[in-house]
Amino acid sequence: MAGSVRVIAVDVETVRLFLHVLAATVWVGGQITLAALVPALRAVGRDAPKAAANAFNRVAWPAFGVLVVTGVWNVVAEADRGSQFQSTLMVKYALVGISGVTAYLHSTASSRGAMAAFGALTGLSAIATLFVGILLAASG
Repeated sequence: MAGSVRVIAVDVETVRLFLHVLAATVWVGGQITLAALVPALRAVGRDAPKAAANAFNRVAWPAFGVLVVTGVWNVVAEADRGSQFQSTLMVKYALVGISGVTAYLHSTASSRGAMAAFGALTGLSAIATLFVGILLAASG
């Protein structure tokens, strides 16, 4: 048929990657956005940052879960990638763990200093995880 438009077919790998990137966008991008909003939220009221954080957590933790599930799915799909890939993947696992643990510690911290420290560690480890994930994807 002359002039017909053909598009790339959607496959399971595309869905897997889409879900992983979407969840990373929520987890990492949401943390950056929320951190940027904290000063303005403090001006609104003393409890405003906590209320915003609680609202964010309702989408952030499910996104983290999707990241873990799709991350495992990615590993299964990309199992035969060589020793450098596997070593780099171990670094990513460690960063994912740090990001999740520090996010939990941030959400349960009782002092302002602990909240700040764990919040910073969560953000930095999430950004580092994102970078290593891009490194892994670019190596294929």
